[in-house]
Amino acid sequence: MKTLPDSRRQFLKKAIAGTAAVSLGGVLPKFSPKSYANILGANERVRVGMMGVNSRGLALSSTFALQSNCEIISISDVDAIALERCMTEVKGLQKTTPKGYQDFRKALEDKDMDALVIAAPDHWHAPAAILASKAGKHVYLEKPCSHNPHEGELLLSVAKKYKNTIQMGNQRRSWPNVIAAIQEVKTGTIGRPYFAKGWYTNNRESIGIGKKTAVPASLDYDLWQGPAPRLPYKDNLIHYNWHWHWNWGTGEALNNGTHMLDLMRWGLGVEYPTRVTSSGGRYRYKDDWETPDTQVINLEFANNTFMSWEGRSCNGRTIEGTPVGVMFYGELGSVLIESGNAYKVYDLDNKLIKDVVNDLEINPLDRMNPSQALDSIHIQNFFDGINKGTTLNSDILGGHQSTLLCQLGNIALRSDSSLEIDPLNGHIKNNLAAEKYWTRAYQPGWEPTA
Repeated sequence: MKTLPDSRRQFLKKAIAGTAAVSLGGVLPKFSPKSYANILGANERVRVGMMGVNSRGLALSSTFALQSNCEIISISDVDAIALERCMTEVKGLQKTTPKGYQDFRKALEDKDMDALVIAAPDHWHAPAAILASKAGKHVYLEKPCSHNPHEGELLLSVAKKYKNTIQMGNQRRSWPNVIAAIQEVKTGTIGRPYFAKGWYTNNRESIGIGKKTAVPASLDYDLWQGPAPRLPYKDNLIHYNWHWHWNWGTGEALNNGTHMLDLMRWGLGVEYPTRVTSSGGRYRYKDDWETPDTQVINLEFANNTFMSWEGRSCNGRTIEGTPVGVMFYGELGSVLIESGNAYKVYDLDNKLIKDVVNDLEINPLDRMNPSQALDSIHIQNFFDGINKGTTLNSDILGGHQSTLLCQLGNIALRSDSSLEIDPLNGHIKNNLAAEKYWTRAYQPGWEPTA
């Protein structure tokens, strides 16, 4: 293991202790600074396999490897270069050397694997989680949990059938000050909350016009595409710009909007909407980017509440002073959850009446690893779900419900229609043009099934 003057493991322990120190104050009576400091000291060791380790997956691999009650026993990636880089990283952080696979399905054959961590592109999220569940593994699934609503419902069926633990990686569900902020909303600090606004802003550059070219020798492009219908390889697609192509990605709404829509759904205490509208498009550049770079999604709910999400991929002007955030508006005031583990409470006269800060540096625009120390709390909740049956902070039902809000926004946009929704299950009512987006076309032979 690497030895540094202040090793990353020690930093993580200190950071978690620091997080607790600034966030406790009676709001979370079950926790103490000492319990957070010892969060990495549990005895139950979970053996995990990592799938998709080029960007976010590489960062997650480091975070999982730093957990003292975790051992990464395999790493899988369709790109040999990404695989080797992650293998080197993990070997420097734990005592054992993981096995490397280009095809994660081979890794699933290992009876010693307890859980699969999935950070591959969006079109692989649900199909990989389904295969892992069928192989008897627990699943830590990066957001969004699915590429389309049909896949989300398949995940619910799989979890019910195989009774495994599936946690979605919307880590803010485990951040102490975010939990405290939601409690402020739910316990009446601002009266009855009736409107929530979320946002994401960035200055992404053009992806240009890609050229069809030979697939790099290091990449198994057929396996990378997996369940998605086959399209030619282009030199501006991999490893990140797939996000902006409908065949593989889900746009900014699910790439980053999932986090904020999840917080809004949590705070307003809602599940499925009654009406969804969305406007937007690709406005900034003329290039291969297909999904919106500017989008607004509006959702209404049966409990007389409303939420709106604004995404601006190519203009980073902040809202409320933060590039990422959520504001809840109530009868007596407002609660602002900022980009990190911090929040503010305002009265109706815009007077700041509470300011809860975080002493950890968080960069919400870092697409790989914006909040490693805080994410460890979410991972430990996943491990406790496996070992102790602890209630998950983001189980697959809640993960599906929040992901679906974003998907319905995209469906409203792509079908150019206002969606009437069944509030009991989230299904679209009486709109054939929109209903065709409930699922997708799959490459023959790759269709996921429960």
